[in-house]
Amino acid sequence: MRLYFIIAIRNLTQARRRTLLLSLAISLVTFLLVFLLSLSRGLGETIIQSATAMASGHVNVAGWFKAKASDAWPNIQGAEAVRQIIQENTPDLDCVIARDRAWAKVISERHSLYTSPSGVDIRKEKRFRDVLQLARESEYKDGGKDVVKGDFDRLNEPKTALIFAGQAKRLGVEVGDYLTITTPTGSGRTNTIDVTVAAIAKDMGFMSNWSMFLRSQDVHDLYQIEPGSSSVLMIYLKDPGKAEEVMAQLSDVLKQKGFRIMDHEAVPFFMKFETVAGEDWTGQKLDLTIWKDEVSYLDWIVNAIDGLSFFLVGILMAIIAVGIMNSMWMSVRERTREVGTVRAIGMTRKGVLLLFLTEAALLGLLGTGVGGLVGLGLTALIDAAHFHVPFEAVQVILMSDVLHLSVSVWHVLGAMGLFTLVTALSALLPSFRASRLEPVTAIHHPG
Repeated sequence: MRLYFIIAIRNLTQARRRTLLLSLAISLVTFLLVFLLSLSRGLGETIIQSATAMASGHVNVAGWFKAKASDAWPNIQGAEAVRQIIQENTPDLDCVIARDRAWAKVISERHSLYTSPSGVDIRKEKRFRDVLQLARESEYKDGGKDVVKGDFDRLNEPKTALIFAGQAKRLGVEVGDYLTITTPTGSGRTNTIDVTVAAIAKDMGFMSNWSMFLRSQDVHDLYQIEPGSSSVLMIYLKDPGKAEEVMAQLSDVLKQKGFRIMDHEAVPFFMKFETVAGEDWTGQKLDLTIWKDEVSYLDWIVNAIDGLSFFLVGILMAIIAVGIMNSMWMSVRERTREVGTVRAIGMTRKGVLLLFLTEAALLGLLGTGVGGLVGLGLTALIDAAHFHVPFEAVQVILMSDVLHLSVSVWHVLGAMGLFTLVTALSALLPSFRASRLEPVTAIHHPG
């Protein structure tokens, strides 16, 4: 085998120009795949981070209460008892956060919009504060100053709200202005509260279009909910990868404790109002979901990037495969007499086949190695530089105004292995043709 490597390296060295061009092409495709994979992985991590800060735990135990069959109110009665069961039966538990959910109309002096307010206790929301950033006045107000106004801690105060920059722009409000929030209550009446804008956060893609945050007690007042209840208990795990396993385990435990559990449906809670209202039951049921369910409407973004990645890379792979095949045909033709000579001195057909495949594999390994290392280094540098994305449409898709790339060494090794294999397979037919040459005919080939 050592002899084959020596001959293959010699042949690649002799055809320097061809080797360089093919290596550059393979490197480019490998780099592109690594970059697109890191973009997809980075987007997935951003979605997880955003979702688990704004709308979901890794696992969620939510409640629906129906005083009559046509009701649909997001509420867990006796939430503290459910929390105790969760804490006693959840392995790898990090923490449990209680939140209140609502669906309401928000009205300012200039405009109105529908949102899904969440009731929070800001003192317990470390993850929330780590992810959300306060917006500068210039981001939501024409002619505004490049300064930050508002304070997360003001959400401790009664009748206060945190909204996002896009909402502030649409509503025409800033920190200190009043908003009116109105929603139907469980008794069938419409209730209203006035709140002060305590803080305005930077937009975080689709999720910030309809999310806003109030103090939990204000949501209770809005819905006239009794103390001791919550809409959802968000469970955070030390290992998010165990979310589905934990959800299934908790579902069994809660059933054993006498709670009624809704059939699992992988959609966000705000899409279940109509479904729950149309079901013929009363009382309370618990609804268990994982973070993927609560942001399932964002799956298309990751799927689209993955699909585009493999489409582009697939086309380039096909082009390069044809180029490698043509290059190997040329190599076989140019070295026909050489093939005849080595066959005449005892090399088997299998040996000739292995020789050309080794040459192709080394070419692929060289190209993918360079492309993989460049992709690994460049994506790490771009991510460390916190590159700002200037286009709002792209920010919406990326869920952030900063480009986040997350590269994995295993992705790089996988890309290298894949393209090395493709390169070797592309050379299979020309290599087989070379191995079938008759020694006498090949030696007398004019060259």
